[in-house]
Amino acid sequence: MSKTILLTGGCGFIGSAVVRHLIRTTGHRVVNVDKMTYAASPDALEEAWSHPRHVHLKADITDPAAMRDAFATHQPDVVMHLAAESHVDRSIDGPGPFIQTNIVGTYVLLEAARAYRAGLAGERLAGFRFHHVSTDEVFGALEHDDPPFVETTPYDPRSPYSASKAASDHLVRAWHHTFGLPTIVSNTTNNYGPWQFPEKLIPLVTLNALAGQSLPVYGDGSNMRDWLFVDDHAEALVKVLFEGMPGETYAIGARQPRTNLQVVHAICDILDELRPDPAGPRRRLIRFVTDRPGHDFRYEIDPSRSEAALDWRAAHDFKAGLRRTIGWYLDHELWWQAIRSGNYHGQRLGHVTGSQVTTEKAS
Repeated sequence: MSKTILLTGGCGFIGSAVVRHLIRTTGHRVVNVDKMTYAASPDALEEAWSHPRHVHLKADITDPAAMRDAFATHQPDVVMHLAAESHVDRSIDGPGPFIQTNIVGTYVLLEAARAYRAGLAGERLAGFRFHHVSTDEVFGALEHDDPPFVETTPYDPRSPYSASKAASDHLVRAWHHTFGLPTIVSNTTNNYGPWQFPEKLIPLVTLNALAGQSLPVYGDGSNMRDWLFVDDHAEALVKVLFEGMPGETYAIGARQPRTNLQVVHAICDILDELRPDPAGPRRRLIRFVTDRPGHDFRYEIDPSRSEAALDWRAAHDFKAGLRRTIGWYLDHELWWQAIRSGNYHGQRLGHVTGSQVTTEKAS
């Protein structure tokens, strides 16, 4: 049966992947609530942007009236909450927006959902879910020999970003236990793939390497992350939404840990193969820079419980996913060039491929 999904942050990197997945593989209707901040990209929705089952609602999740109106107007069956400020370096430079969006915004959305659900009955009441999408950074940092994070790992956030996400996770669980709101939390590790904003590690290194610019690596590059291809994560999130149990937590990971230096080396080597640089191998561009404050050493998730509960496993290994990602950036220069030049402000460019832009007519 077709459902109406109220999804926040659907023009962001992970959110847009979820929207594409929903439009392409299901019959569900998506109400995409996105404030359209600097990292939002309507182009990332691809054909979903103009699809009749997709509605974009430009609104701020910290605005109680706007959120109440979104629920009243669109009458969602379930909620997927992905809207968040997520760049750690930005949270260190200015924590305020992270407190507002990640904590206050989640509170406002929970209250709007609670009030809306009070008016539901029958199957719609029984089927209502609030799925909150979070990060493994709330668990703190792992040392070399520590076991990976699992659903029950104690919280130990280290940055303003992870602290704000930890706070939002706690609110979501409190609204379940105190008010009976059927909430579900999922925590994931680092995502990568097409349409990721160029401030993040993989696109930043890829585009700097293409331009022959230095490739900054924090410390000695030994910090380690578990890398999950974004389309695999989108598939898992939809499974959590419809198959997850209220009150439960699902740890979503790919079993693909790499040090930051290994990631940078892999990007250089793939680019050298796909687009050779006459000046020589791109590993020559690597520069080690002063580590950032509070830089967690290692994140890694053991997804065993989620894999079993959801009958899901990440389809892409890191090498295949990285090659696909780099190929995508090579084919979409107009999109990222506009961002890096400062001429992109979340406006729709149309269908962006290579050096051409074609504007798709809305259906």
